[in-house]
Amino acid sequence: MSMRFTTKARRGMVVLTAAAALALCVGGCGGGGNDEKKPESSNSASRDGGSKPSAQEGQADEPLAELRGSDGLILQITSAQRDAGGFVTVSGTLKNDGDQRVTVPAAVRGSETEIRRHGMSLGGATLVDSEEKKRFYVLRDTDGRPLTTTGFTSLKAGESLAVFMQFPAPPTSTAEVSFQLPTFASGTIQISG
Repeated sequence: MSMRFTTKARRGMVVLTAAAALALCVGGCGGGGNDEKKPESSNSASRDGGSKPSAQEGQADEPLAELRGSDGLILQITSAQRDAGGFVTVSGTLKNDGDQRVTVPAAVRGSETEIRRHGMSLGGATLVDSEEKKRFYVLRDTDGRPLTTTGFTSLKAGESLAVFMQFPAPPTSTAEVSFQLPTFASGTIQISG
């Protein structure tokens, strides 16, 4: 019985230590009293605190853009990261902000035959560099599959889906692009990296 007591005591200490570490982290993240109110952008869709971005590692607390689609669908873009290989990966969350199941419109996969052949995806997404006057389409692998989230059809009420799309990178001098996805409003996003 003493072995059982020792095991429970160790578990309790681990939980207590983790709780104390979490409390210190949360306490350390408090503001320094210089909380200036930022102006709300026109891309913000929900003023009453309706939907919140998911807390995913490496993504910002506030979305870069929040785009409204049909039937209560919202696309929150949380990062647009340029990598050394010459790509930009746009990540975010597709959420059903309505109160009923919603079928994601087939138009979001685009109209190209090669992409449509591989099923539901976000293959219709584009980045537009207005300064260079160029449009960048979602990349494809050697079999023609889009390098984006695939295989979804509908979202239940309140359900969220983490999504990504990979594009060729605009020139390094370009930091701001317009993101477009069929059936959604367009929005301006900042590329980091």
